[in-house]
Parts: sequence; structure tokens; C-alpha cells
Amino acid sequence: MGRKKTIDREIILNAAEDIVRSRGAAALTIDALAKSLGVTKGGIQYSFASKDAIIDAMVSRWFVTYDQKFQEIAGEAPDPQAKVWAHVEATRQADEPANYKAAGLMAALMLSPEYLASTKKWYESRTEGLDVTTLEGRAARLAFLATEGAFALRWFGLMNISDDEWASIFADIKTVLNKEPKDP
Repeated sequence: MGRKKTIDREIILNAAEDIVRSRGAAALTIDALAKSLGVTKGGIQYSFASKDAIIDAMVSRWFVTYDQKFQEIAGEAPDPQAKVWAHVEATRQADEPANYKAAGLMAALMLSPEYLASTKKWYESRTEGLDVTTLEGRAARLAFLATEGAFALRWFGLMNISDDEWASIFADIKTVLNKEPKDP
């Protein structure tokens, strides 16, 4: 009979995200994770064979959560502008823990060419098919870039953006997308 698993994978992933958020992606090691949870390195490796396996699981978990919200907003087979709109809305609606997770994952992804390539592909899919020869396509591209810029500045701690300012920024982005009437 094998040894009984004593630590839940979700607890490990939560701790890994906390390390990345509080100390940066480079601080995420199996040793640091084990120390933060008060378990042995072997306890971590029982659930995840390597740091890469932990990062894979973190990325997968975040993508599942994000994709559920994205699909809820976008619906089936959205046109390119609708995909951008769904991305803007999913980013705006994400709660603070989700945004911290995403920022931490982005930092971790930058450490690996493999993860960087898959992230580039994911971003390209969000704007794929935009016709930037049209005003609507250029507005959607601008809204996408503004969304990503606001996200990076806030969640990487490069700018202090309050919740009220966050809401205001996304109201402006919606105006660019012509999704809400402009204020008089």
C-alpha cells in the first residue's frame, strides 16, 4: 500500500501563486514552496514532479477560469470584434485574486521560452481576424491594447490604479468600442 497523499494540489497551487505574487516568479522553487507550506520537498514532488509541472498547473487553472468567463461573455463563434469585447469585459470583471494570479503567471511565463511562445499564440488568438483597415477593427485593436496596458500597469504594481479609476478606464475602453453611449 502506497503512502497516503497529505497535501492537496489546490493548496500547493495557491501557495505557489502567493510566492510569485509576493516575491516574484524567480522565487518560486520547490524548496520555497515546501517551506511556505511546512512540508518536505518530497511532499510537493508527490503532487508535482517539477517546478515546470507546477507552472503548467497554475497556467491551466487560470486559463480554465478565464475561458469560462470569456465564453460566458462572447458566446459561440464570436466575430473578431466580439472576441476583443469579451476579453475587455472578462479582464474588467476579474476580481483582485484572479488578477494577481494572472500577473504572477505572466511573470513566471516570461522565464521560459516555451511558455512565452504559448502566451504569444494565446494573445494572437484574441485579435485574430481583426480588419485593421476599418475604423471598427482599429478601435478594437486599440481597446485590446488599452486593456492589456491597464492590466499590466495595475497588477505589476507599476501604477496605483484605484477601483474607481479602473472602472473609469474600462468605461473609456467601452466608449472606444462603441459599446456604451458617451457621456454628454
